[in-house]
Amino acid sequence: MSHFKDQSAGYLVNHLARLMEQALAEAIGPLGLSPGQFPTLLALWERDGRTQAELVREVDVEQATLALTLKRMERDGLIRRKPNPDDSRSRLIYLTPHAKALEERALALAAGVNDSALADLDDKEVPHFLSLAARMIQTLRKGSD
Repeated sequence: MSHFKDQSAGYLVNHLARLMEQALAEAIGPLGLSPGQFPTLLALWERDGRTQAELVREVDVEQATLALTLKRMERDGLIRRKPNPDDSRSRLIYLTPHAKALEERALALAAGVNDSALADLDDKEVPHFLSLAARMIQTLRKGSD
């Protein structure tokens, strides 16, 4: 890597994210899942029955990107949409029984990818790294408000 690459948080985080996405794809692919679906699944496993607008905010993606992801997830039998009783202009997104049944295995496989990526860090470095990454995310979220 050039000196700039070594010193660029953006480059390093992006490179790390690409490598982790590849590893996650290999791990969860046999379940019929893709890394692009994973943030939405995590949000719905945490709290099912969200609107698309809520998911856009939670997952930090553009509305059009999420719309395509949801369309594929619906095609793949992972979600279903129901009318929102509180707002006739929106629909609530729910996991199918199939998607709910995948949660435990998918999370275990993702944890394995995380464990592999963090394997060379010691017990103090792991929480420090995670804390720093979370702070960076919060900082960038504040900047886009």
